[in-house]
Amino acid sequence: MRERLLQMTGEGRLPHAIMLCGPQGVGKKALAISFACYLLSRNPDHPESPEKPESPMLRNLQHPDLHFTFPTIKLPSMGADHKPVSDDFAKEWHELLMSAGPYFTMDEWMTAMGGENQQAIITAGESDALVRKLSLKSSQGGYKVSVIWLPERMNIECANKLLKLIEEPPQQTVFIMVCEAPDRLLETIRSRVQRIDVKKLPAETICKALIEKRAISEDAARRISRLAGGSWLRALEELTVGTENEQFLDLYMSLMRLAYQRKVRDLRKWSEVISSFGREKQKRFLEYFLRMTRECFMYNFQQQDIVYMTQQEENFARNFARFVNEANILQLYDLANRAIRDIGQNANAKIVFFDFALQTIVLLIAK
Repeated sequence: MRERLLQMTGEGRLPHAIMLCGPQGVGKKALAISFACYLLSRNPDHPESPEKPESPMLRNLQHPDLHFTFPTIKLPSMGADHKPVSDDFAKEWHELLMSAGPYFTMDEWMTAMGGENQQAIITAGESDALVRKLSLKSSQGGYKVSVIWLPERMNIECANKLLKLIEEPPQQTVFIMVCEAPDRLLETIRSRVQRIDVKKLPAETICKALIEKRAISEDAARRISRLAGGSWLRALEELTVGTENEQFLDLYMSLMRLAYQRKVRDLRKWSEVISSFGREKQKRFLEYFLRMTRECFMYNFQQQDIVYMTQQEENFARNFARFVNEANILQLYDLANRAIRDIGQNANAKIVFFDFALQTIVLLIAK
């Protein structure tokens, strides 16, 4: 993929707005930053000239012509009229990039910002700040590069302002968007960028990297690489003892057992536990619910090559999988997706998850 970007640059066909699309953990952010640094080491008037050695500013990602935009939250210390912008969290962003590299999750970013129960967005204040920054002349006489992480989290006011900026970009400015949900972007923005789909990493690539970089056994690396589903981030999470997924598995098992036994009072308590999580974590549980439900359904076919579960998940599925079948799989999927939508729209989490639990009773009985 990087070769394609380099070829476009060398041939003078580099678009002013690029959108790297793909699921979480496949290297989009790493590719965007790497390519941004490459552009800032070039002379835009002579793209075919040899690449200069990377400067200390680029190695430290503190080049004056490299601008990062990312979702932010509003802290209690901010004024009522203040619209949070990336500059408010520039120190935290840089520290996370330097310590974790480009492979980090939204949850890690929320922790770095000091937010738990909020949803991070890109505000209209951010587009105003970008206009001011990019209107200035390049400090190094070359490109100005704007890397936008998760543009789908822009509110509508910000998206409309960014659209105008993309339609009439400042001279020698390149926008590189890193997107996981392009369908949530304005169609007018999608039509004005060069979309490049970054595919999932091959299991063999992840397996080899785990052996070389993490020094684990070949058998363990092979199992983790299958579970990772093409995501290096997921592979790293599987290496961590006591991962979030283990907690989600416990919650999934509790939900299904309580729903099957129709223990409404206990399900209310279950919904209160989920409601105590931050909204980002609530949505991750629902995504885990979707994955685990899919795996249980596929387990019924007794084809190991299409089932991706940990040993603990498989132990549970061995007895439970028969309750997820053609009669309820689509309804279970719809139920979880509606809950994800409702949580994303700031609905009352206790109501959403208690209703979710009650509907699960109905769907399990209807099998």
